[in-house]
Amino acid sequence: QLQFVESGGGLVQSGGSLRLSCAASGFILGYYTVGWFRQAPGKEREEVSCISSRGMFVNYVDSVKGRFTISRDNAKNTVYLQMNSLKPEDTGVYYCAGHETIGAHCPTSGMDYWGKGTLVIVSS
Repeated sequence: QLQFVESGGGLVQSGGSLRLSCAASGFILGYYTVGWFRQAPGKEREEVSCISSRGMFVNYVDSVKGRFTISRDNAKNTVYLQMNSLKPEDTGVYYCAGHETIGAHCPTSGMDYWGKGTLVIVSS
């Protein structure tokens, strides 16, 4: 059974850090481009970051550039999102999702497999 499981969320003060993990089971993650998405209360889900299948290409939404870093360890079937200098506006449920494509393209409507999310709350 194809499955993504996110972990690492929690409550952190503004300026703090968290590291999210996205573990894949039931398939070889190295074949998939993977993205991190977030959904704040009352808002639509948005792409945060995306990494190509072998990690050669990455991209970030402007609001997290310089603060967040996406990475992957295909041997461990896991993708990570290191989040530093967190702000209250980073609060939301963070999801990882994957699809088979070339490059770091992660359209929210085009992802094939999704995890159930992990909650991040940044207090001011």
